[in-house]
Amino acid sequence: MRQTLAAGKVPPDILMPLIARYAPAGPGVVVGPGLGLDAAVLTLGDRLLVAKTDPITFATDEIGWYAVHVNANDIASLGATPRWFLATLLLPEQGTTPALVETIFAQMAEACAEVGAALVGGHSEITLGLDRPIVVGQMLGETTPDRLVTAAGAQLDDVVLLTKSVGLEGTAILAREKGEELADLPADLLAEARAYLHTPGLSVVRDAALALAHGQVHAMHDPTEGGIATGLREVAEASGLGMVIDAEAFPIEAPTLALCQRFGLDPLGLISSGALMICLPSSDVAAVTAALAGAGIRASQLGRVVPAEQGVTLRRGSQIHALPIFDRDELTRVL
Repeated sequence: MRQTLAAGKVPPDILMPLIARYAPAGPGVVVGPGLGLDAAVLTLGDRLLVAKTDPITFATDEIGWYAVHVNANDIASLGATPRWFLATLLLPEQGTTPALVETIFAQMAEACAEVGAALVGGHSEITLGLDRPIVVGQMLGETTPDRLVTAAGAQLDDVVLLTKSVGLEGTAILAREKGEELADLPADLLAEARAYLHTPGLSVVRDAALALAHGQVHAMHDPTEGGIATGLREVAEASGLGMVIDAEAFPIEAPTLALCQRFGLDPLGLISSGALMICLPSSDVAAVTAALAGAGIRASQLGRVVPAEQGVTLRRGSQIHALPIFDRDELTRVL
């Protein structure tokens, strides 16, 4: 029987051999494709060009705004500054109007202004077979070799911090895309969930800049599809280490818990743009968390980096369990 793949990321056991076979590192490549690596890094003399591409396929509301921020996040997670944004707009044959096209352009322009990037090009078309708009974003940024950070840089005994809270993006998408099914929930709870798109927001550009300015950051990662659990595993695997995570330490807001309970979802596997994972020495935790708090950004200590043979585990009191594995994002179960 022919194997078919479920919606979501291509599984690592299929993807990684293809990367090894078809995408070998070439001249000038500092960071190429790999599990948990947020973007490519190319050398340009004394500067580094950081390049990222990511599509928006779950959301339809404010899709242009999403596209800019999720790509900018991956640039910032490598210690770089977002500079230039390109977008491919694939629009459905039915329902696409000039007003819709202008709305998406306006959203991209607004988001670019927020992160300090410029919209410099791309492509747009009305595409057969689509039932919703899709925006494929490409963000370019720059940094210097001394500021470069990757998800593969975690070190033994590092503390694992998480900014903001679990499942922000997924919560906002559920509230915005499934509003009719949630009409019986408290109006203020749904309003808070919808507002997560902007408050506290999906950007981690400021989170990353503050962390780098106030501590010796070894690794950062923007957990997207597959949620916090997948992001933690990606950092551990990329770094060749393990992690012990405190099950009670995950910051999860009431709207996220309510919406996950309604749809039978696990918050740890829910797409989580807006949160940033930071691995750094324990001696720098106080300074970084204080700097983040001063900007109104909460940071929670999730656990520590441990030797690889200990695996990636979840501690509940005296009990140790394997951190859950999500083959696809929890959001795909209801959208």
